[in-house]
Amino acid sequence: MTATKPISDGDNYSNAQEGRTGNWMQMYSGGQFWPLDPRAEEVRIEDIAHALSNICRYGGHCERFYSVAEHSVLVSYAVPPEHALIALLHDATEAYVGDVVRPLKRLLSGYAAIERRVWEAIASRFGMAVELPDCVKVADNAVLLAEQQQIMKPAPADWCIEGEPADCEIDCLAPSDAEAAFLFRFWQLTK
Repeated sequence: MTATKPISDGDNYSNAQEGRTGNWMQMYSGGQFWPLDPRAEEVRIEDIAHALSNICRYGGHCERFYSVAEHSVLVSYAVPPEHALIALLHDATEAYVGDVVRPLKRLLSGYAAIERRVWEAIASRFGMAVELPDCVKVADNAVLLAEQQQIMKPAPADWCIEGEPADCEIDCLAPSDAEAAFLFRFWQLTK
């Protein structure tokens, strides 16, 4: 691949490469990833685990640091075993496109399409279906409701999330511990 000369004016830059769409970002592993041109062979579980362990849920508005990685592990235990891997990886796109809070996510023009393409690359890389099973969506909401009870201030109004809180303990693991838990669960499910 031929690199084009990087262009920067302080706020805007281009590190585009011939044959790829958009700019690339450097991953924890040192590799490159193009969020607008995701490819399965560039998806690495180590990058996903590390990034998700450092991303705080709820835009940081919880009482203690609580990572997307820990949330994902809990969701993986809240589904039937045959859906545990896809449940563990259900938020893996956030390693590449960030965690956007639910009230905003639907309103960002183009975000859903970008996130979908990244998810398709992740699903392909790990041999999963592209569509999330309904049980993963239910478990995601159940864990969210448990989080609301355990790590959020009392709600000023109803969150309007259907379901019952999952029977789980929110530990608010340190990022390094959340990363280790995520990777342990991944290897447990893929051995």
